[in-house]
Amino acid sequence: MAEVIIVKDEAEAGAIYGRCVADLIKAKPDAVLGLATGSSPLAAYRALLGIVEAESIDVSQVRGFALDEYLGLPLTHPESYHATIHRTVVEPLGLDPAKVHVPGDILEGAPLSDGERIAGAGPAYDAAIEAAGGIDVQILGIGTDGHVGFNEPGSSLASGTRVKTLTEQTRIDNARFFDDDLAQVPTHCITQGIGTILKARHLVLLAFGAGKAEAVAETVEGGVSAFCPASALQLHPHATIIVDEAAASRLRHKDYYRYSYEHKPAWQGI
Repeated sequence: MAEVIIVKDEAEAGAIYGRCVADLIKAKPDAVLGLATGSSPLAAYRALLGIVEAESIDVSQVRGFALDEYLGLPLTHPESYHATIHRTVVEPLGLDPAKVHVPGDILEGAPLSDGERIAGAGPAYDAAIEAAGGIDVQILGIGTDGHVGFNEPGSSLASGTRVKTLTEQTRIDNARFFDDDLAQVPTHCITQGIGTILKARHLVLLAFGAGKAEAVAETVEGGVSAFCPASALQLHPHATIIVDEAAASRLRHKDYYRYSYEHKPAWQGI
């Protein structure tokens, strides 16, 4: 099962992720990071930046692959994930932009109607990840319905990177990034599939707030099911789930998770 770490706040969660990734880069300067957008990873990226600066870690060779991208938005749109990843990760950390990739980059905002071009983008992205040697650490958020990336409930647990239709709830949740105008939120995306995500060597899922409690409980302690895509993390040999008290509130075995982490040998890391 996944390791569950219950923390007091997002800053503590970020510090755990930051230490893990900083140590990885020290050991492997050309590490491949799986990157995610959304609010949950931001504290993790800030913590990593603090460690990189404090310890003068060279990140010039670090490579990155983002989880997903909206379809139909130009790469220059401020809410495209191309722009968001570069604004929140690449520029602050000082990564080489040429080494960081987003699923929609080769599409350059192509419309959904350009079916042949869009259909080829997913397999090409998976091939690029494989050519890079695979992802070392993939950071993940989770939706209130248990989605990871844009793998909505019902997504195949063996899926590769492909085009998906966004649920109305996901579009409503994301409207806050589009001036609360649902009409501006794209209806489709290209996302790493669950099968692609599970190929990463280490998965780190972050979740905060009571609104994520049900999804976290289903992910950790429920059955493995396509109707909670994040539950596939139970199948991974090295998955870490970091949650605050509110997000952990519906877990039945909280005391064990705390005890296990408190008694974990320091040399194991996460």
